[in-house]
Amino acid sequence: MAKWGEGDPRWIVEERADATNVNNWHWTERDATNWSSEKLKELLLGVRVEGEEGICEITEVDTLEGEASINNRKGKLIFFYEWNVKATWTGTTKKGIKYKGSVEVPNLSDENDMDDLDIVVSLSKDEPDTPLLGLMRKEGMKKVRAVLGSYVGHLKTEFTQGMILPTANGLNKQQQQPSQSKAKVDKTQIGNAGSAPQSTVNTGVKIPTCKFSLKDTFLTSPEELYRVFINQEMTQAFTHAPAMVDGDRGGKFRLLDGNVCGEFQELVPDQKIVMRWRYKTWPCEHYANITLKFSDRGNETELEVECKGVPVSEEERTKQGWERYYFEAIKQTFGYGARLY
Repeated sequence: MAKWGEGDPRWIVEERADATNVNNWHWTERDATNWSSEKLKELLLGVRVEGEEGICEITEVDTLEGEASINNRKGKLIFFYEWNVKATWTGTTKKGIKYKGSVEVPNLSDENDMDDLDIVVSLSKDEPDTPLLGLMRKEGMKKVRAVLGSYVGHLKTEFTQGMILPTANGLNKQQQQPSQSKAKVDKTQIGNAGSAPQSTVNTGVKIPTCKFSLKDTFLTSPEELYRVFINQEMTQAFTHAPAMVDGDRGGKFRLLDGNVCGEFQELVPDQKIVMRWRYKTWPCEHYANITLKFSDRGNETELEVECKGVPVSEEERTKQGWERYYFEAIKQTFGYGARLY
């Protein structure tokens, strides 16, 4: 038996202060099936295309059969995913006539490049022929391919937080040799607001966070302003995009093509909203706590937004996002314009 310090250096525990998976040598595995299922639904339900023929959008994800996992061996991440996807799309002509069809992806897996992915778009049985089918097959398929590529990109960045641990020099292999994904990732950020920072690898250290407050006034009542945040139709109006908003306690929301999501934790009608809120580019499962307070100021309402747990590197981006894509957008859409503080 080798003496202490003379054995295989891969097993020397003192390389890491916490003695966990020394130099990433041991095999570790993480099941990504449930996370993948939710992420795929979120991305697919954001698919929407518009043309001279009308509007087509995916309205339901009917089938998500498969699995996904990530393995770490010798500091190298190995990805496995295999999915059979079937979704329903709904088309509406300029005259308001509706059609239904399906989108099938039978071979979304790590063995296939995104460009080679089979995507089958068809009309439902007994539906008459419509130009909307051509729109969905041309533009809709492009969007579906893009969001599936986005899923792979998120799997290889967002869900891998903590899989590669830092070694004695404080760096991990993934940081020393960044991997290049074959997938074409959709890099669209919230409202295309500048270049957002990329998600970083979680080294097991608590994420540095900050807190801040914002105030603004709106020429409307607290009742009306409160409804803007919990009503799906009003949210879609000021974000100018499809949204999912369940305006009850515990209800979830997803805005701006999935770039923002969260959950309502406390609702005091016309007075306060407390929510868990995150950008999709933040580390996996990290949410900020956002509190909205509505104060009646006569002919206007003062809104105070308290943000806690925002990653330090995301402070300015989050402030600008709230000011531009919430405050300004709400005023412009509903005519609630008032002076800024």
